[in-house]
Amino acid sequence: MAAAFKRVLLKLSGEALAGGGQLGGPLGGQFGIDPERMGDLARDIAAVAAGGTQIALVLGGGNFFRGVALQAKRMDRVAADHMGMLATVINGIAMQDALEHCGLDTRVMSALQMDEVAEPFIRRRAIRHLEKGRCVVFVGGTGSPYFSTDTAAARRAMEIRADVLLKGTKVDGIYDADPQLVKTATRFTHISFQEFIERNLRVMDISAISLCRDNNLPVIVFSLLAPGNIIRAARGEPVGSCVGTAPSTEIGAAT
Repeated sequence: MAAAFKRVLLKLSGEALAGGGQLGGPLGGQFGIDPERMGDLARDIAAVAAGGTQIALVLGGGNFFRGVALQAKRMDRVAADHMGMLATVINGIAMQDALEHCGLDTRVMSALQMDEVAEPFIRRRAIRHLEKGRCVVFVGGTGSPYFSTDTAAARRAMEIRADVLLKGTKVDGIYDADPQLVKTATRFTHISFQEFIERNLRVMDISAISLCRDNNLPVIVFSLLAPGNIIRAARGEPVGSCVGTAPSTEIGAAT
């Protein structure tokens, strides 16, 4: 199938890279990086690039440190956020290694200055990497405290002029309640930015959704539990839930 999007930005949480069961079981729940899971994700990302779609990533750091976790409550917020940003750099280096083992040339670009391990984020350079068929992994969040990696993903997607923001999660889309707690929760196939904000849905930060709304950037939320869903989402196949104006390919029921 031909690529539906020319350029996409994929947001992955740190927990998506961690141990904690086989693919198809619960994501996260353990510390660190699971090489098998990283390899599975890297193969799907490389397949997206091989299909003609330019792809960039934003990674979280929750598999090492979450600035908003209970253990960080007594820490200074700025210190905690900086620790979280550094955790994303570890994940970015690991992802670069996994992607290059799959044959995909990759560059890590950091919002924090660390020249020995990553390039500084320069917008035009990032776009040029993508145009040359390289994957770009954005780390370090926005480089500033008080902003989540969801907000960093929205910002980077707009800066590189991505067609869509893809967010891989534990669930197969957006629900009106937590489907793990409420068995009757209803999944949205499509929801407007405004309704998402009014319902105060938690699958993505409100500040990130507001940025996407203001710049008319559609967001597709889908499950990472089903192998190949990253490829399906990038192809525009029916998977997950769409927030905002639907992209060029109609989004339908989840696979």
